Amino acid sequence: MKVLKYSLRITCGLLIALNVSCSNDNSSSAVEGDQHLTIFFTNDMHGQLDNFAKIKHIVDAKRELTNVLLLSAGDIFSGNPIVDQYSEKGFPIIDIMNRTGYDVSVIGNHEFDYGVSILNDRINQAEFRWVCANVDASGSSLVQPDPFTTLTVGNLTVTLLGLVETNGKPNDVIPSTHPWRVADLTFQRFDDIITDYQNLKDAEGADLYLALTHLGSFSDFSIANNYPYFDAIIGGHSNDLNDGAIKGIPVVMAGNRLSHLGKMELTIRNREIIAYDITLIDLNEYDEEDQELANTIAEYNNAPEFAEVVGFSNSHHNRNELGCFYTTALKEYMQVDLSFQNGGGIRADIDQGDVTRHEIFNMDPFNNGSVAFTMTAREIKDFFIETGAGLHVSGVSLVRSGNDIQIFDENGNEISDNVNLTIGTNDFIPSIYDTHFSFEDADIRELTTAESIIQYLKTINNTVDHESCNRFFRY
Repeated sequence: MKVLKYSLRITCGLLIALNVSCSNDNSSSAVEGDQHLTIFFTNDMHGQLDNFAKIKHIVDAKRELTNVLLLSAGDIFSGNPIVDQYSEKGFPIIDIMNRTGYDVSVIGNHEFDYGVSILNDRINQAEFRWVCANVDASGSSLVQPDPFTTLTVGNLTVTLLGLVETNGKPNDVIPSTHPWRVADLTFQRFDDIITDYQNLKDAEGADLYLALTHLGSFSDFSIANNYPYFDAIIGGHSNDLNDGAIKGIPVVMAGNRLSHLGKMELTIRNREIIAYDITLIDLNEYDEEDQELANTIAEYNNAPEFAEVVGFSNSHHNRNELGCFYTTALKEYMQVDLSFQNGGGIRADIDQGDVTRHEIFNMDPFNNGSVAFTMTAREIKDFFIETGAGLHVSGVSLVRSGNDIQIFDENGNEISDNVNLTIGTNDFIPSIYDTHFSFEDADIRELTTAESIIQYLKTINNTVDHESCNRFFRY
């Protein structure tokens, strides 16, 4: 087992740089009657299944010795075609989490990626509890998540408050997901509602009060400093490795994609943590696993439809290079003048060699639709200037010129402002920047962007050859 020895030092250095206090003074002499609890935690799994068998082996062994909670800090979906493209989207990870023995998960922003109807089905299939205090689902088909939950673990009572980030769209309060998929939900910023729960520990008669957040490290640090109601904060969203404490409050996070399993061993006296020990277990260095669960995961991974070879990559392509491939593929397959793609929508590299369906869905996991718009060159310039959007581009070259932008075609000829251009893109971008793209003007295509790229490779050009290419533009 490999344990990170340095992350506390790194975390504290970051906190000091942010003028945030940091403490790891957790010493206290044990006395008779002290209670003990081990909390295991993961975050930002993004559909990864393989390391769950290791997690179950570790957690089950500890359950035989002491009180244990197993928690998820959100973003369990979006990132693995085995999960995202399953007939019941997302079900495999729910099934595996059930079998692993999770107790509670906060809803992360990517839990909304499949839409509320599918999320509702997955919530109903889960054998663990879901929490989220800053969403109102009353106007939708989604079952209203509990803002908090209180569990009895041995002789301990533990209350957990759930919070999700809401930075998904300029001038709006929604999580970082497709806006159309949360149109019937209402969200509040965490700092607008957190004080409503400041007395929850006493109200619930809890021995421990935990914040289970999907906000990112900076917000978790802010909560510990400005809203010190919590005995510990277990977070996700920013994919960090945090094992430090602020004002004596442990603030933890365990990386992403099941790279690590967080472990926090607590000693509780008179409803307070008097000692803690935090470990981030590198799961890729841990060799033992629960064999039964490993077999179940292997059954899910046995999906030959994703092994279909659809193209060939001449070299390893990173995400900037894939921005060129992605937009070229959309432009050519959709038969438009140019194409846009947001960098955050490209989620994985592609290795040299055969390119499979699995790799394309892994690169582009969000099931976004393909959509075309017609805009003048002037409208395109105004879009980039007014929004500050940074996007990968194919079909034209965009060059900043003083306080304006010049647009050139692929032959180097400047395009006049009044020329109409067709744009192919995913439907996430126009939903985010809906003041510049009207849904009524959209030419909605049949295939998702990932399906369009697969068809491009199969019917137009089966070679990925964009080494050293970078056509990312921001005004």
